Amino acid sequence: MRQRFLRRRTDSPKLPLAPVGPVLLGAFAVAIAVAAGVFYAGWHLLHAHGLQPQHRLSSDTLFDLVKLAFGVVAGSGALVALVVAFRKQIVDEDGALREATRLHTERFTAAVSQLGDTSAAVRLGGVHALAGLADDAPSRDLRQTCIEVLCAYLRLPYTAEADLPAGDPALRQDFLANREVRHTVIRLIRDHLRLDTDARRSWSGHDLDFTGVVFDGGDFDEARFAGGTVSFESARFTAGLVSFIGAEFTGGRVSFTLAQFAGSRVTFSLARFAGGKVIFGSTQFAEGKVDFNGAAFTGGTVAFGDAAFTGGAVSFDQAEFDGSTIDFNGAQFAGSTIDFDGAQFIGGTVSFGRAVFGGGAVSFDRALFGGGTVSFDSVSGARPAGLPSSSPGPLPSGLVLASGW
Repeated sequence: MRQRFLRRRTDSPKLPLAPVGPVLLGAFAVAIAVAAGVFYAGWHLLHAHGLQPQHRLSSDTLFDLVKLAFGVVAGSGALVALVVAFRKQIVDEDGALREATRLHTERFTAAVSQLGDTSAAVRLGGVHALAGLADDAPSRDLRQTCIEVLCAYLRLPYTAEADLPAGDPALRQDFLANREVRHTVIRLIRDHLRLDTDARRSWSGHDLDFTGVVFDGGDFDEARFAGGTVSFESARFTAGLVSFIGAEFTGGRVSFTLAQFAGSRVTFSLARFAGGKVIFGSTQFAEGKVDFNGAAFTGGTVAFGDAAFTGGAVSFDQAEFDGSTIDFNGAQFAGSTIDFDGAQFIGGTVSFGRAVFGGGAVSFDRALFGGGTVSFDSVSGARPAGLPSSSPGPLPSGLVLASGW
């Protein structure tokens, strides 16, 4: 990471300054063109048709010519001074940016060294230092580097509490201290994602890489995922509560591909999916509980393609599907308890194409089908509870059931 940071600094583009001579010639040419244009416009505005010839110059005319000559010389000097001052301003601004970058580099090095300390208290100081450094970064790339280091800390090898050997209080104390540092990283990221997307300190729109991270708790409540790429791919939710209550997914790409929900409780209650793409492709819901209760799917795409619901409970109770494209194509419902009780399907497209209902319990009790398209085309297995019968009356608008049912 240190080498990558220095490479960005070394490869920064040089200051684009043209040679002074051509710049001055260009400035004089522009000045003459402007003066000629002003003279030409004044000539026509005064309706002048020619010049009155004078065979002898009067003293007043000669004095006017002298003043004109001195005015041209003074104007040329002022023009040269303006060009030089402008170039000096550019150089000073670039120098200030380079100095800010140098100071940023020194602070970055100190903060990263703190993250590698054996003391949890020192590591906590490094975490806060990096977050503050990201806020003060003189460029977006330098801020992204700080964010990447914080995410990389979460990706370091981590032993879950359930896997700790029994009867070793010192090891457990080290684990609790390390967990506090990790949860502090998550909390700081959440705090920055809660800010308005156009706020100076907001991290919305930056890339966040949680690939393979072990989550045994964490709070992303009311976070705004409004751009960039956020990866929870292959992450493992093993214990505790990981909360996305009231989070907003309004842009960019958020991926939970191959994530494992096994033992923890993960809640997306009241979350809003209104843009971008959120992917739960091939995700394994094996244990614990995941709920989208009261979530609003009003835009963008949410994909559960080929997800495996083999244990635990997944709930979409009172969720609203109105405008999004929801994809359960190829999902396997075999062992979990899945409920869409009271959900409202009033717009957009929800597809269960090729889904397999082969175990557990899937319920659509009190679900409202009032618009959009909800398709169970080419599914197999037992019929979920709560779906309207295909006979004797017509199906609700937009509902497509498998012919085998």
